[in-house]
Amino acid sequence: MANTFVEELRWRGMIHDIMPGTDEQLNKEMTTAYIGFDPTSDSLHIGSLVPIILLVHLEKAGHKPVALVGGATGMIGDPSGKSDERNLLDEATPAHNVAGIKSVLSRFLDFSSSAKNAPVLVNNYDWMKDFTFIDFARDVGKRITVNYMMAKDSVKKRLSR
Repeated sequence: MANTFVEELRWRGMIHDIMPGTDEQLNKEMTTAYIGFDPTSDSLHIGSLVPIILLVHLEKAGHKPVALVGGATGMIGDPSGKSDERNLLDEATPAHNVAGIKSVLSRFLDFSSSAKNAPVLVNNYDWMKDFTFIDFARDVGKRITVNYMMAKDSVKKRLSR
């Protein structure tokens, strides 16, 4: 009997921690999973290789890999816990970078495949571009309290400066 997807990743040393029930879910049915890529450049660095290979293994195990590129979040900046804000990008820059990232990812994943579990590349700009501030305030902002934000270390650090 072949190794399960999780056993394969464990054998390769690619699992540090795992949510209970993950192995059972992946053995039960095709499961969609994504990995996000930040479009601050038109290429990817070596640190992206392990996540890319994880998507390849996911596909080979019969699951559906999604490469999520943050075209919208790349435009507005996402410091990801860093103390400095990232430079804001104009609309053309992330679009150029997403095309470059797709080119890199296409060396590993066939986005034109017609297989049921064919990999897909999605760009969060595609669904965020028409999302207005009023939509955000009404649908998202009402769920984020000041106490929640103040509990974040990145917010505390910025406010203390």
